Amino acid sequence: MNGVSGTLGIIYTIITICIVVLLILVGVVFFVWWQNKKKNNGEDKNKTKNSKDSSTKLQGIESINKFLAFDKIVDSMIVRKKGEQYVMVIQCKGVNFDLLGEEEKVAIENGFVQFLNILRFPVQLYIQTRSLNLKGNIDQYEERVNQVREDIQKIESHIKRETANGRMDLVRRLQAERRRKMNILEYGLDITNYVSRLSQNRNVLQQNTYVVLSYYKSEIGGEVNNYSKEEIENIAFSELYTRAQTLIRGLSSAGVTGRVMNSEELAELLYVAYNRDDSELINIRKSVEAQYDSLYNTAKDVMDKQKEIIEKKIESEAIELTANSIKKADRIRRLRKDNQQEIKNRALEYAEAYKGEMTEELYEETKKQIKEADLAGEEKQKRIEERRKLAKEKANLHDEGLTDEQKRALARRKQLARRRAQAAATKAKPDETEV
Repeated sequence: MNGVSGTLGIIYTIITICIVVLLILVGVVFFVWWQNKKKNNGEDKNKTKNSKDSSTKLQGIESINKFLAFDKIVDSMIVRKKGEQYVMVIQCKGVNFDLLGEEEKVAIENGFVQFLNILRFPVQLYIQTRSLNLKGNIDQYEERVNQVREDIQKIESHIKRETANGRMDLVRRLQAERRRKMNILEYGLDITNYVSRLSQNRNVLQQNTYVVLSYYKSEIGGEVNNYSKEEIENIAFSELYTRAQTLIRGLSSAGVTGRVMNSEELAELLYVAYNRDDSELINIRKSVEAQYDSLYNTAKDVMDKQKEIIEKKIESEAIELTANSIKKADRIRRLRKDNQQEIKNRALEYAEAYKGEMTEELYEETKKQIKEADLAGEEKQKRIEERRKLAKEKANLHDEGLTDEQKRALARRKQLARRRAQAAATKAKPDETEV
């Protein structure tokens, strides 16, 4: 019995150990499964979050692109609708219609009617109100004031130098000039301070008027896809610039001056339109002057480059024409000089040949006259005499075909013309008896 009970105890112990080991294995497996599931859930959440963030960012960029109604600014043009539309803007400056007289008002109205009659393409009018920016005027005033200060310093130095030399008359004139410059300096400082105070008042507004022209890619016609992007931009610029010049000439008849805005001015126009509240705090011109865009764009505008190329071409052609003209004139001058010298040498040879028939004094005077002769002047005088002779012969031929009565009438007219000429000459001379 004791042996059987000992065997059963061993069996129970083994079974218990197996159950405990099995439970431990089940627990380990469950723990590993739970950790893996937690890790996978975390990765899914991160992926979802990243995808949401990326979609949010992409959605934000897309919304900004939709908000901006243009693509870029190039060659004084605003490009819109992915290159389908090109826009050029004319800045206008008119006159105060209320201050004109009745005739001037009628003339302005007639000019505006003529302007409307020449329109063969659609235009838009755009008015933008800005706070008056007088920074450019203030800079000009300060530059002038500094120049006057430098002039005053130079005059003071001159006064000291002439005082030391004892030239008091010149010193007095310099002192008078110094007083005049001081008055100009005081006036300039007052104007500069007044404009500076005026520029600080944000309630001073300025209204600008613009005429907007559009050109569409579809207006080119034909196979548009056969043109490159640069060719399409050049065609659009040529068409818009031609239309702009036509409009500017038409507006001038109505007393309105206009000019095509360049790329920088177009950028400022759009910047103010999209940032009305912050345009005065963060001015685009200040940003450009601070070279905030130097890391992105350091090249000149394409329109300015084209103008420079044209000016250089004109200058080189003008220089070449001048050089060729100088060379041609120099050859003609040398040829004339050589001919004159040859004529003089030939004349000296003839004088030498007839030396035996002349006295020594006459021979020497002849040689002197030949050497000092101005053949160019003589040739000119000879041509004048030939023309006079030819005109006289023509007049004689004309007189021969007249009757006696016609000849007498012609003689009377000639005599009357001579008398009038003499009277005019006498009247033009000052009267010697007058005091």
